[in-house]
Amino acid sequence: MHLRIFQVDAFTDHLFGGNPAAVVPLEAWLPDEMLQQIAAENNLAETAFFIKNKEGYHLRWFTPAVEVDLCGHATVATAHVLWQHLGFEGNELSFYSRSGILGVKKDGDWYTLDFPTDHIEQVETPDILEKALDFQPSETWKGREDYLLFVENQAVVERLDPDFRLLAQLKSRGVIVTARGADVDFVSRCFFPAFGIDEDPATGSAHTTLMSFWAKKLGKNDLTARQISRRGGYLKCTLQGDRTAISGQAVTYLEGKLTI
Repeated sequence: MHLRIFQVDAFTDHLFGGNPAAVVPLEAWLPDEMLQQIAAENNLAETAFFIKNKEGYHLRWFTPAVEVDLCGHATVATAHVLWQHLGFEGNELSFYSRSGILGVKKDGDWYTLDFPTDHIEQVETPDILEKALDFQPSETWKGREDYLLFVENQAVVERLDPDFRLLAQLKSRGVIVTARGADVDFVSRCFFPAFGIDEDPATGSAHTTLMSFWAKKLGKNDLTARQISRRGGYLKCTLQGDRTAISGQAVTYLEGKLTI
C-alpha cells in the first residue's frame, strides 16, 4: 500500500521554524494500531490523518506514543496541505474531531483556527512541578489537560531546563510556563513528556489555555504570542468567549510516499 505524506512547519513563515507535523491523507481509516505505528515511525510531535466526509473532513492526531484530543499545529498543517497541495477551493474548512467541529479560515498566508476555549482554575503548585522545574511560580492554574505556570519575566521562561523524568509523572498532559513578552503580549514554553514530547516547539492547543489566562490579566482579547522554544513559533490569538481564534502561517518541507 502506498500513501501520500507531507511534512509541514506550522506557526512559522520559514523552513526549520515552528512545529513540524506530518499529514497523511486517507481514503478510509486504517486500523488504529497502524496509525499509531506510522506516527511513531515519523517521530514528530504529531502526525495528522484525515478522510473526506459529507460535511468536511474527519481529522485525527497522533504523537509517537498516543492519540490526542486536540492539536493546533497539525490542524494548521492539514489545512495548508488541503489548500496548497490537494486543490481545496474556498476560504473555510471544517474538521470533525474528538474535540468537536473545528473551523479553519484562510486569509492570504495566514490560517485561523476556531478552537474551544479552555477553562482554567487557580490551584496549588504540585511539589513535583517545583522539583522538576527548580522554581516556584507566581501563580499556578489548571486547565482541561495542562498546568499553566505564570512567572514574572521572559528570562525565567528562557532559562528553563526541566527534569523531564519527573515531569512525565504528572497526572496531566503536561505543563505550560508563561510570562509577559519583550516584543509580544506573552511568551511560553510547553513540556509534554508523558505524551512522548519533552518540549513542543509551537503548540496551538496550549493557546486555548493561555488565552483564558492572558486576556483577563491584560484586559484585552486580541493578543500576540511567541513560543520561545529552540525552533520558535509566532501566533496571533483572539478570545471569543467559549471559542478562541488562533492564527499562524505554514511552510511545506516535504512531500513524499509511504510504503506499508
